[in-house]
Amino acid sequence: MKATAVSLLALFDTKIQLEVPLFQRQYVWQRENHWEPLWEDISRKFSEYLDGRSDTPVHFLGAMVLDQKQTPATHVGKRQVIDGQQRLTTFQIFLAAFRDFCNEHECKELAEEFETFTLNKGMMAHPEIDKFKVRPTQLDRTYFSDVIISGSQRKVLEKYPEERRPRARKPESRPRIIEAYLFFYEQLNDFLLGTKTEEPLAAETPLAERIVECFQALKNSLQVVEIDLEQGDDAQVIFETLNARGEPLLPADLLRNFILLRAARRGELQESLYDEFWARFDDQFWRDEVKQGRLNRPRSDLFLQHFLASRLKTDIPIKHLFIEYKFWIDREQPFPSVKDELVCLARQREDFRRIIEPAKGDALFGLAKFLDAFDVRTSYPLLLMMLDVGLSKEQWEAVSTTIESYLLRRAVCGLTTKNYNRIFLSLTKNLCRDGVTPENLVKQLSPQTGDSSEWPSDHKFGEAWRTEQLYQTLNNPKIVHILKRLNNSYLNSKMENVSVDGKLTVEHILPQQWQENWLLLDELNEDQKAEAIDKRNATLQTLGNLTILTQELNSSLSNSKWSVKKPELLKYSLLPINQQLQGVKVWDEGTIAKRADDLFIHALKIWPK
Repeated sequence: MKATAVSLLALFDTKIQLEVPLFQRQYVWQRENHWEPLWEDISRKFSEYLDGRSDTPVHFLGAMVLDQKQTPATHVGKRQVIDGQQRLTTFQIFLAAFRDFCNEHECKELAEEFETFTLNKGMMAHPEIDKFKVRPTQLDRTYFSDVIISGSQRKVLEKYPEERRPRARKPESRPRIIEAYLFFYEQLNDFLLGTKTEEPLAAETPLAERIVECFQALKNSLQVVEIDLEQGDDAQVIFETLNARGEPLLPADLLRNFILLRAARRGELQESLYDEFWARFDDQFWRDEVKQGRLNRPRSDLFLQHFLASRLKTDIPIKHLFIEYKFWIDREQPFPSVKDELVCLARQREDFRRIIEPAKGDALFGLAKFLDAFDVRTSYPLLLMMLDVGLSKEQWEAVSTTIESYLLRRAVCGLTTKNYNRIFLSLTKNLCRDGVTPENLVKQLSPQTGDSSEWPSDHKFGEAWRTEQLYQTLNNPKIVHILKRLNNSYLNSKMENVSVDGKLTVEHILPQQWQENWLLLDELNEDQKAEAIDKRNATLQTLGNLTILTQELNSSLSNSKWSVKKPELLKYSLLPINQQLQGVKVWDEGTIAKRADDLFIHALKIWPK
C-alpha cells in the first residue's frame, strides 16, 4: 500500500467517485463526539489564517483507506472506501454547507469553486450517479443527494422541516446527514457573521475576503492521509489493524521523548536531566485524569497546554499540543539549551500546582479557589505568565480583586463565558507588552464593552443582584462562594472567629415550599393572588433570600413559619451573615429586598470596579 499526505480539498479535486461499499454501516456521526471536534479543528485553522498566521503547522484530520474498484473504464474514476467513510461523508456535507453559505451571501464565484469539490462536471456515462464525488451506502443516498444538490439551506429546511409530536418538548430528530448539514451551516454563519453577543473575527475585512482566507486554510493547512491499496493488499486486515485499540501515548509522553532525544543529540546528560527536571511529571498526581470540557485529561497534559498557551498567547487544543510545541521549539528556539527548557518547565509545573492545589496562606489561595468554584480555567495561561514574572503579595491581592470582580459581576449579570479564552489570552499578550502590573490589568479590562467582554457597572451589577433569580442561574459552589465572601465581610476584631472550612449548604430563608406556613393576605382577589404568588416564587430565588449554614436544617424546620424557623436558624448557625437576622421580626418580599440592598453595600467593597 502507499500512504500520502494530501490536502482535504485534493481528495475531491479530480473527476472521481469514492464509493462506500454496501456492507459498510450507514452514517452514524453525531454532534458532540464528531461534528463539534471536527469544526473545532477547521475553525482553528480559519482563525489562524484570519489572524495572519498561515505559517502554523498543518493539521491532519485522519486517514482514508481507498481501494481500486474493478469497473469498466468510464469518464469518472472509481475508488472503494475501505476505511474513513464517515469522515469523507462529513467533509462533503461541510463543503456543501460552505457552498450554500457563499450563495446566500452573494459570493457566487466562491460558491462555484466549492461546488467543484462536491460534484463532478463534464462527460459521464451515468450522470445521475457519477456526478457525486462520494457515494454513501444505500440507506443514506437520498439524504446525501438532497444536501449536495439542494443548493441552499432554505431548500433543505423546506424538504426537512422541524416536526413535533403533540405535547412533545423537543422536535423530532431529522435524518443524521441533514442534522450535520444544518450544524455546519450554523457554525459557518456564527463564525463569519458573528452572534448577538460577539463580532466575527476580522470583522473589519469584507466577508468575501475572509471566505477566501478560509478557503486557503482548507486548501493548504488541513490534510488527510490517503492510503491507497495495491494489488495483493488484504483490505480487511489493513482495516482491522488501523482500527485496533492500543494504549495511546499522552502528549506529555511524546514531549518527553522529543525533549530528551534532543538532549542526547546535543550531548547533554539525558538521564540526569530526566531525574532532576522531568521525573515529577511521571508521578501519579500528574498522570491522574481530571475533567476538562467533554473529556478527561491527565494533569500533565493540561499543564503543558496552558504553559504553551501562555508562551504563544494563542489557544492550544490538547490534540494539537505536541505538534505546536515542536513547531515552537524548532521555529523560535526560545531556550539556549535543553536544560534551560526543562528548568523552565519544572518551575512552571510547580506554579501550575499552586493554581490547581492552592495552599492556605499562599497569595494565590483566594483567587484559585474562586476560579475553581466558577470553573474559569481559561485564565490559567495568564496566571502562569504572572507567576513566572513574579508579583509581590500586595500585587497578587490587587490582581485577585480585579479578576474576581470582573468574572463575578459578569456571572451575576448572566453574561456569556464564551469569549473568556480569547479575553485571557489577549490580557496575557498585552500585559507582556505593557508591563505586568495590577494597574495595567485594570486598564485592559475597564474599556471592554458588549455582552461578551464588558466589566459590568455598579448600576448593572446592582440591578442583577436585587432581581435575578441567581439560585437558578448559578450553581451551588458559586452561590456558596458569594455568600461565604459576604459572611467574612461581617467579621470584625471583636467577633469570635468562626471556622467555615467544612461543607456549607445554601438555605432559602423564605422556603421554596412556602405554601403551607407562609400564607398570603386573605383579602387578595384571584388575580392579585396569582400575581403575588409569581412575585414570591421569583423573589425567593434572589440573593436577598439566600444564606449559608454549617449544618443543614431538616425539611420540617426549613419550611416552618418565620417565628419557628428564625430561632432554629440562629441556633444552628453562628455565622455573622445569619446573626444579622436577630432583630428581624417579619420575613417577606419587602424584607428580602432590604437585605439584598444591605448585602450589596458589602458586595461593592468586596468586588469593586
